[in-house]
Amino acid sequence: MLQALVLLHYLMSASRQLSQYSGGPLLDSAGRLIGVNTAIVSGSGAFAGDGFAVPVDVVNRVVSEIIREGSVARPGIGIVALTEAMTARLDVDGVVIAAVQPGSPAARAGLEGIDQRAGRLGDVITHAEGKQVQSVADLAAIPGEVGLGNEASLKVRRGRSTRNVQVTVVNISAPA
Repeated sequence: MLQALVLLHYLMSASRQLSQYSGGPLLDSAGRLIGVNTAIVSGSGAFAGDGFAVPVDVVNRVVSEIIREGSVARPGIGIVALTEAMTARLDVDGVVIAAVQPGSPAARAGLEGIDQRAGRLGDVITHAEGKQVQSVADLAAIPGEVGLGNEASLKVRRGRSTRNVQVTVVNISAPA
């Protein structure tokens, strides 16, 4: 099955980043912790470049959840989205469903991914919770906003028809 991960809510730092800083604190000019350095993007391939940090409020929430629950829940509906680059090449507005996890809430709601044998595009999610969906990041934020066990409202286009569906948000990192 295709795997995709959209990273949301990262801080980009203009400060010099070296590989040994990963996992270290990102401080503001007053010395207050504002994030934890996590990744470096380098155009040259060297271990220096633009840094990305997890904001401290996310760190606090995740650490608290790990202490309380032993793990962190990843809210989702059981789909893999087509990349934005491929969606743009198809001149499609919304997020194309590339694949649907069997037995997932998305599958139970009747959502369908790309059918390569039939040459059919997957369902296209155009709205979530009444908001227009223009990117994978737009869609990826919705399950966290809706919350585990609650239903997300989606507007989905298949071919020329559009319909509204309710999909339950579940922990997609939990073992099946």
